[in-house]
Amino acid sequence: MADGKTEKEVLVEEEIAADIPEAVKEVVKEATKEAAPKEVTPHPKKRQESEKTTSWIPKTELGKGVVAGKYSTIQEVLEKGHLILEPGIIDYLVPGIKQEIIYIGGTPGKGGGVKRTATRITARMHKSGRRYNSSSIVVVGNEDGVVGIGKGSSKEHRQAIEQAVNNAKLGVIKIKRGCGSWECNCKTQHSIPFRVSGKYGSVRVTLNPAPKGVGIVADKESKKILYLAGIKDLWMSSDGQTSTRSNLSFAVFTALRNLSRVKGDL
Repeated sequence: MADGKTEKEVLVEEEIAADIPEAVKEVVKEATKEAAPKEVTPHPKKRQESEKTTSWIPKTELGKGVVAGKYSTIQEVLEKGHLILEPGIIDYLVPGIKQEIIYIGGTPGKGGGVKRTATRITARMHKSGRRYNSSSIVVVGNEDGVVGIGKGSSKEHRQAIEQAVNNAKLGVIKIKRGCGSWECNCKTQHSIPFRVSGKYGSVRVTLNPAPKGVGIVADKESKKILYLAGIKDLWMSSDGQTSTRSNLSFAVFTALRNLSRVKGDL
């Protein structure tokens, strides 16, 4: 035989198969169907939710123009002075945008001092007890002249940070860079073109151009803003209540925004 079986063995197998009842055969078929892998189709509602999270549907005229290919870079949108009302525009035009959290909160340490936290918790009294609220500040930028800062508040830490990220994307600006240091004069965009200052609350900061190799001489939280803005060398000085990090961060951002007040190329 082709299968290596004798004719007698084949006849015995046929007799055994004939003796098996039809009901047993049906049970075996159903068991094999259940064991086979089945194709799972997602529920229509879950499918719609997954599509919403992976795709962005523009709602404004600017967003529709971006999707249609009218604007290819974020610099074109900012140069024309369009108002950005959708965070998806930034995600679409700058897919690799980076973000940093400014640590504005703090809790008392064991040995004294303050342990910095990502959110600041405030409380207000109510007849039912204390009501807590969290606030956060986030900076976004592409490390190439585009930077934004935003503040968010919510009852939960995660929602406050997400709201701050969205607000930062809605408030991005384009800053001027250059080499305004007489010690360098390399005419590259590693620093700022001239001295500039900014004020927010009681805090006033002054940004001075620096030659190559100096780095950013500033506090840790201000460095996050300057790095994301694409600045590599700079001297910074500050006055006022600088321990209030929220005012200090917005003062630095105001100084960067004041760079664009001078018209023309430097």
